[in-house]
Amino acid sequence: MKHKIAIIAGGDSSEYGVSLRSAAGIYSFLEKDQYDITIVKLRGTVWQALAQTASVLAENNGIVPEDTEQWVEIDKNDFSFTYKGEKTNFDFAYITIHGTPGENGVLQGYLDMVGVPYSCCGVLAAAMTFNKFTCNHYLKGFGIRVAESVLLRKSESHLLTPDTIIAQVGLPCFIKTNVGGSSFGVTKVKTIEEVVPAIEKAFAEGSEVICEAFMKGVEITCGVYKTKDKAVAFPITEVVTSNEFFDYDAKYNGQVDEITPARIPDEVRDAVQAMTLQIYDILGCKGIIRVDYILTGDGAIGRDAKGDWQINLLEVNTTPGMTATSFIPQQVRAAGLNIGEVLSEIIEDNFSKQ
Repeated sequence: MKHKIAIIAGGDSSEYGVSLRSAAGIYSFLEKDQYDITIVKLRGTVWQALAQTASVLAENNGIVPEDTEQWVEIDKNDFSFTYKGEKTNFDFAYITIHGTPGENGVLQGYLDMVGVPYSCCGVLAAAMTFNKFTCNHYLKGFGIRVAESVLLRKSESHLLTPDTIIAQVGLPCFIKTNVGGSSFGVTKVKTIEEVVPAIEKAFAEGSEVICEAFMKGVEITCGVYKTKDKAVAFPITEVVTSNEFFDYDAKYNGQVDEITPARIPDEVRDAVQAMTLQIYDILGCKGIIRVDYILTGDGAIGRDAKGDWQINLLEVNTTPGMTATSFIPQQVRAAGLNIGEVLSEIIEDNFSKQ
């Protein structure tokens, strides 16, 4: 009998639309002969399952529709749904919500309570990685290099002036929400006059804001996953954009060159992959994660293999984007692997008794 899989998407952040696109991507990757797959959409207290997901997506060119009579209510008592008198209980949940409640541990806690295994980190690791400031400073204690940063809370933001912030992180700097993604609410600040508007923009996305020092170098990202049997580090992607930084348009509207494998020395590649697996273990991650870095030093800036290359952590992503053009599917293809088989390994690992 096929395992019944819920792909959980949506959520309550600005990344809602991105999440639905990731859900469609994951659905397209998974083997339909192996799994009975339903897309589940969460928005606030409205939880709905897309009954007959296969036929609905076929009718909509693979796009998850917002309005259709096929959306039916999820019973939150046991995470099930009933359609035409037939009740469906899920065996596994693949979480692809970018933002709350799927990336910060809230949904994971609920699924733990109702006994449904899921694809990504547990409550603690999800909560920690979702809070960029906390995660980076925790990993700093293990010798991971991170940018100098200042944390602002909305209730305390009046305590730090622009002069105080710039004295600590310098110019230019990045001001962004502490708990968001997809570059929503991010500003590259070049002058002290831009600090306050940038903080206000970031606070529109969340109650905490990070002011982070700018680091000049080569931006890269590395995906990894582990099962009970193996650890896999994917080829690294180099991110090149003519925009001020890797913003929403660069990520989702094609204003970027994504080069896989990255144009970096082999020893740097090996060190980044090893660090990513180390971070995976330190945080107690699960499933696929993606870690973003920036390589600094005269070697990185001058593209000199014999020069100095320093690996600096930007952030850890525990529910990375999974559209056909997202980093992880690109890296899987570059590794000569099949993304459907990789996802199947992660799902089946939860049913393994070893």
